Amino acid sequence: MTDSPLPYYLGCPSWSENAWREGLYPQNARTTEFLGLYAQVFNAVEGNTTFYARPAASTVERWAQSMPEHFRFTAKFARDISHGGDLREQAQAAEDFVQLLQPLGARVAPLWLQLPASFGPQRLAELVSFIDTLQRPLAVEVRHPDFFAKGDAERLLNRVLMDRGVERICLDPRALFSCTSTDPAVLHAQSKKPKVPPRPAAFTAFPQVRFIGRPELEANDTYLRPWIEKVAGWIEEGRTPYVFLHTPDNHRAPELARRFHQQLSERLPGLPVLPELYQAQTTEQLGLL
Repeated sequence: MTDSPLPYYLGCPSWSENAWREGLYPQNARTTEFLGLYAQVFNAVEGNTTFYARPAASTVERWAQSMPEHFRFTAKFARDISHGGDLREQAQAAEDFVQLLQPLGARVAPLWLQLPASFGPQRLAELVSFIDTLQRPLAVEVRHPDFFAKGDAERLLNRVLMDRGVERICLDPRALFSCTSTDPAVLHAQSKKPKVPPRPAAFTAFPQVRFIGRPELEANDTYLRPWIEKVAGWIEEGRTPYVFLHTPDNHRAPELARRFHQQLSERLPGLPVLPELYQAQTTEQLGLL
């Protein structure tokens, strides 16, 4: 896609899965080509890679060459910033992180701050200071139980974010936790993902959704259906949502993202069809050669 015709941002947790060969990517694609190929289908990606390690400057330059101008990279602050103690002491590290990604320009929007489950209401002053110092588009994901209890702590968090134009990322893991399985990938995801209730709020023009699905695509439909209506409503209101689809090992994340888009297209007729990069030839097609 040279220009993004979609009225929302759609993507996966990453672009670098070898398991996507012969599904999203050709079998012979080089790993250095994955991002450029991914960006021909989807117009956004979660920046999980920056959470675990800061990229080299040369890597960022390569990303800049591969990402179209319309593309959005929701870069997560490195975990030593988000999980490294008092946020008020992380201002310089955060600024250095932002400068590292400067070659990507407006494609880094918004930045994501994923906070640990230990980050509770007593630390909100740190978050306020961090937001006010950063002064850049930001979305925040919280995991402390008190922020999901519909009490004073949650109301105060929401007010802090809304007053500052900061989006609250909505993580919806219900489909994942509805799965009874012995699959190691499912068990691993269930052990790592927080079991929190979804909070489908839009604090800004750019609401953010992370949907953690089951490996059986059709089993997610019950949980996707409310999101189809919610995202369609946001688009009709003139908002531009971000929607990221996960599966336990993310091997089927692109398929789930396509499924979401297909169902949204039924709710909003006229949405463009996502491009196909690769389709395996069927036996019948091969027989015609």
